[in-house]
Amino acid sequence: MSIRNWPQGERPREKLLTRGCAVLSDAELIAVLLGSGVPGKDAIALGRELLGQHGGLSALLNDPGGTIQLRGIGPAKRARLIAALELARRALSEQLREAPALSNPRDSGEYLRAQLRHLPYEVFGCLFLDNRHRVLAFEELFRGTIDSASVHPREVVRACMRHNASAVILAHNHPSGMAEPSEADRTITRELKDALQLIDVRVLDHLVIGSGEPVSMAALGLM
Repeated sequence: MSIRNWPQGERPREKLLTRGCAVLSDAELIAVLLGSGVPGKDAIALGRELLGQHGGLSALLNDPGGTIQLRGIGPAKRARLIAALELARRALSEQLREAPALSNPRDSGEYLRAQLRHLPYEVFGCLFLDNRHRVLAFEELFRGTIDSASVHPREVVRACMRHNASAVILAHNHPSGMAEPSEADRTITRELKDALQLIDVRVLDHLVIGSGEPVSMAALGLM
């Protein structure tokens, strides 16, 4: 039965408008974005299938849209979903920028995971902070395998000066999903700490983003 034939109080869009977002399940919220289902499958069923395909809402949020491939989800529906997911990521970024300060690895980890986890290639970036550890900006600096040959300290120094940063949090992703810091990660961290010390910029942490929780090299005593 089409959702249009459901009692009005059970239709996702009507529930959202009359009772608020909180009463809707993840699948129902996705159904509102999709707008309609396909023959033999309503929009809520499509939403459930999409969540199952990705392993939950968190994984879907960290998907840039390239793997949203499901029968019945054409270009228009994909575009709406991708736009909604990007808005969620941008809202998270804005919330972090407006926070009084970053006080622990979890705060920065959530932000950086949203920025990097979904990427299919390896990226190295920096979260630039002022002297009160408030976020100034995040910038992707290098792409490709992270080692001392591909990450140039002089470019990181230039970026810090450009943003007038007092401190930085280094970050890169492991597309394989494994977030264990490698020996190359430790080497480039030492090199960057030495280079940035010359301009009085502190390296607070180096976060490795994989499929699970971000791994803080500072928390592991590797800084």
